Amino acid sequence: MGVGESEQPHCTVEAGEPTHGILWREGKTSAMAGCRSREPSKGKTSDMSGSTSVSTKQRRIAELAKQAPDMAMDLSHHMDREWLVEGYRRTRKDGAVGVDGVTGTKYGETLDARIGDLIERAKSGCYRAPPVRRVLIPKGDSKERRPIGIPNFEDKLLQRAVEMLLTPVFEQDFYDFSYGFRPGRSAHQALQALWEGLMRLGGGTLIDLDIRSYFDSVDPKHVQHVLRQRVRDGVVRRLIGKWLKAGVLENGRLRYEETGVPQGGVISPLISNIYLHEVLDTWFVDEVKPRMKGRAFMIRYADDGAPRRRRRGAEMAN
Repeated sequence: MGVGESEQPHCTVEAGEPTHGILWREGKTSAMAGCRSREPSKGKTSDMSGSTSVSTKQRRIAELAKQAPDMAMDLSHHMDREWLVEGYRRTRKDGAVGVDGVTGTKYGETLDARIGDLIERAKSGCYRAPPVRRVLIPKGDSKERRPIGIPNFEDKLLQRAVEMLLTPVFEQDFYDFSYGFRPGRSAHQALQALWEGLMRLGGGTLIDLDIRSYFDSVDPKHVQHVLRQRVRDGVVRRLIGKWLKAGVLENGRLRYEETGVPQGGVISPLISNIYLHEVLDTWFVDEVKPRMKGRAFMIRYADDGAPRRRRRGAEMAN
């Protein structure tokens, strides 16, 4: 977080006018399209191309979210068979397996039947979030070890489908100075924005902060409270609640934790951004900046090296 005597850098629109929402509205290719897996889905999906239809739905969701920034939305009706097939395509097939031992490739062999059943369970409330297999992997070059959760592939797929619903909504709300875990954004871009802001300052004070053990300390009740401001849909909120309460299987022992979001889950980075947008970014814009005697800016990002290390560790744990 850089604080000094400069206005927000690297920003061509007012705070709260995210660039990705504008791209969706103009009908251009969104950054999310690049997340799609190149591996074709297995099973009977010849009549479910889905990608164009899903992109159209996402643009409509983004347009409505941008036009009504204070409205809580219903979203799960978009989550049909096409949507889940596209979610399958965007989910990695070669990652470590969860507690059920089912790989992405194996899941895809009967994809048509599995997706029909998954939609029914998700929308009826019968879906049960399975425990997350947890392993400890090295944390950078230090002696510390970082816990990472490995969900079942089906759970990853459903999390991806919900992430595809929520991203077009919250990309309209996120501030332009937020760079962590967002489509088309990276820590390198955050550093560039920081450099540009400091150059415009001509000098100032720089405060560098790190949120320690963030994923392990988030209060699920607070997450749900923040989520309700934009999501009215009971199906989506119920699923997120189940993921936040899913048990953890570590060294053969199952336990349930009262705080934290599942580190390693597909939905976790977006949940983290939704929460930090409310409690940190908006707080800075509404409460901190008005009290500054000079000008100030903030850059929030996530280390893009850590996720790659975590993925390698998870694959080694397979």
